[in-house]
Amino acid sequence: MKIVSVNTGLPREVLWHGQVVSTGIFKEPLAGRVALGKLNLVGDRQADLTVHGGEYKAVYCYPVAHYEYWRQELPGRQLPMGMFGENFTTDGLLEDSVHIGDEFSIGSAGVIVTQPRLPCYKLGVRFQSDDMVKRFLASGRTGFYLAVTREGDVGAGDEIANILRDPKGVPVSEITRLYIAKRYAADDVASVKRALQVDALPESWKSYFVERLQRVG
Repeated sequence: MKIVSVNTGLPREVLWHGQVVSTGIFKEPLAGRVALGKLNLVGDRQADLTVHGGEYKAVYCYPVAHYEYWRQELPGRQLPMGMFGENFTTDGLLEDSVHIGDEFSIGSAGVIVTQPRLPCYKLGVRFQSDDMVKRFLASGRTGFYLAVTREGDVGAGDEIANILRDPKGVPVSEITRLYIAKRYAADDVASVKRALQVDALPESWKSYFVERLQRVG
């Protein structure tokens, strides 16, 4: 497991449907090493801090394996590393094998998996396509966010070493599936209750799932 590319970018203004939109989704690969702090990589920022960034979304990871899928889905589209707004393009980590609460060592930094990505309209801005958000979420290829447990420096080529797996952890893909599921079966209810016990899952997600369970009854 390793980092293929480290990508950063500052917010910029772009025109979308006749309106000027500020977005930090445009990321570009970095050469050399970069410092990783509690809230982000040096040289990286988010435009709307009400829904992006913060302690539980310090780093966004996207598997390099998904790029081939999108090349098939979007023929002719150029897909450089960082195209999906990810900070780390990773190899060897997929949503069905990575669990919420998994802790990793990368370079001299430490991180923990907190949540899947739920795309907003700015992914559509990046791809200049209104339906990209829906296609992205439906694909299940969401990537995932990390919180920083130990500040340090990272770079492309760094090994991603698993140092702890939360025994109560739920796969990232399962969290996404439970989020978009229209109805819950008995097994789904059990999975949600298990997810609620994972310390690393942010309170906003737990509140959402508690509400869903209340509706189930």
